[in-house]
Amino acid sequence: MKPGFKTAIVRKPCPEMTAGLSSASLGLPDYSLAMDQHAAYVEALQNCGLDVKVLEADPGFPDSCFVEDVALCTPHGAILCNPGAPSRNGEKLAMEAVLLSFHDQIDHIEFPGTLDAGDVMMVGKHFYIGISERTNTEGADQLIAILKKLGKTGSQVLLSDMLHLKSGVSYLEDNRMLVTGEFVDHPAFSVFDTLVVEPEEAYAANSLWINDSVLVPAGFPSTLDRIQEAGYKTLVLDVSEFQKLDGGLSCLSLRF
Repeated sequence: MKPGFKTAIVRKPCPEMTAGLSSASLGLPDYSLAMDQHAAYVEALQNCGLDVKVLEADPGFPDSCFVEDVALCTPHGAILCNPGAPSRNGEKLAMEAVLLSFHDQIDHIEFPGTLDAGDVMMVGKHFYIGISERTNTEGADQLIAILKKLGKTGSQVLLSDMLHLKSGVSYLEDNRMLVTGEFVDHPAFSVFDTLVVEPEEAYAANSLWINDSVLVPAGFPSTLDRIQEAGYKTLVLDVSEFQKLDGGLSCLSLRF
């Protein structure tokens, strides 16, 4: 039986998002358009059956709309991450109070370990953890120890090109994954059926399965066709302003 999500946490973007971290070279985000896109994202989550808690913008942290990196939520408790980018690390402080309203148990990733949950992909009871510029082996080891305590397992995947693990691979349930770039034919994912995202549409590898629907970023028709041909219901969302900050569909919410 496939898991289902009931709740999501999101945070509105702040006007200061124009100072957010980025390697995308796509220009500065338009804040007004980003707010419209974020509202459409929240509506899509609600249409997938989720109760969405919308947090107000935090002007102290330009990237704080990307809440996924700050915490990992499981059915058995939440894990507060230790984001690897210094400008984002303080986001965890405000998120802890939010998580306590949903979870009785909260574990923590502590220095010298760093962990962005954008590097963590859940596949049933197993979690793949990308080792990247933001997530180090110490952080991954701490997470694996916490997961073991929760009756789950984890393994590490070394990244060479991607910002985050889920920048290049997304689990769509049904033993199927979207993969692109360095994850095409990657041995860690050899047991899965893979849908390959072409290099020119690599951003769409970060599509998001929620309760039998797949959210897909707008503007990537080949990937959309591939997902639909595999039998999934799709919801297409324009997230162009978040792409300018290296953020994708999964980055914008915590789902549990």
